[in-house]
Amino acid sequence: MAKKIIKKVKVLAPAGKATPAPPLGPTLGQAGVNIGDFTKKFNEATKDKMGDIIPVVITVYDDRSYTFVLRTPQASSLILKALKQEKGSGKPNTKKVGTLTKAQLKEIAEKKMGDLNANTVEAAMKIIAGSARSMGVEVK
Repeated sequence: MAKKIIKKVKVLAPAGKATPAPPLGPTLGQAGVNIGDFTKKFNEATKDKMGDIIPVVITVYDDRSYTFVLRTPQASSLILKALKQEKGSGKPNTKKVGTLTKAQLKEIAEKKMGDLNANTVEAAMKIIAGSARSMGVEVK
């Protein structure tokens, strides 16, 4: 018989550096997840992605067991990483923080393809370009 799902929790955690400290610990504790066990498994699974913030979907079952699925980092963080910037523009229409090339845009779109609602790489590139423009990044 299949296990009954009690809760699905979505969290953002630093790859390879997750700790039981807030905000991760209290969120997982409320869901009934063994926090130490989760952080150990998560850090092991993400040690090759150090420096990224990884979205995780944790499914908690009625016997307090859990599974987790790692997603690709957010488009905004991938764009900032490609530009080597700390943050986007506060006034994206007037103040630009950088320029993204078509090659960089395609690379980000291919990386995010599984998490985007797009059928082709070109459609994914348009989605990523829209995110970049809203952050004050020009696309050339």
